[in-house]
Amino acid sequence: MGSKSVSLAKIRKLTASGVFAALIYVFTAYLHIPTGAGYTHAGDGLIYLAACILPTPYAMAAGAIGGALADGLSGFFVWLPATVIIKAVTTLFFSSKGEKILTLRNIFGIIPSGILCIVGYSLYEGTVMAGELSWAAITAAFTQTPAYCIQIGASAVLFIIVALLLDKIGFKKMFNK
Repeated sequence: MGSKSVSLAKIRKLTASGVFAALIYVFTAYLHIPTGAGYTHAGDGLIYLAACILPTPYAMAAGAIGGALADGLSGFFVWLPATVIIKAVTTLFFSSKGEKILTLRNIFGIIPSGILCIVGYSLYEGTVMAGELSWAAITAAFTQTPAYCIQIGASAVLFIIVALLLDKIGFKKMFNK
């Protein structure tokens, strides 16, 4: 493989990462349902998808950047540190190896990803945003678990539908050419 081919492959991955970051931002910041404690969105479904298509470092960057843009440009700066870490780590539960996006491993990756989201954001809210280690604040933060579960469910549905469609047209083969 010549250096021109390697450069084109890197450009394709960087471009796809940017597109995913933009889609994650839009699906998070604009396509959401307000709840009492923020909003519920399906942007994580695109993070799952990015993690199943892109190599890990690119997927991590797309998830962190897209989520950070949604928080920062929506005025929720306080959530930026948690979002960057949680969204980047979320990608580690999925695999881009193989010809298919929708695999059992990737479907089951939704479970630890959801647990990370619930626990990560709840602990962040109950400690960092409370200004101290407060069991009452942590307990109160975990009362938002039902809203997080709706978000995880919406993201899972989006991921599965789009993954099925992309697998049907052989997207990964075309992307990895």
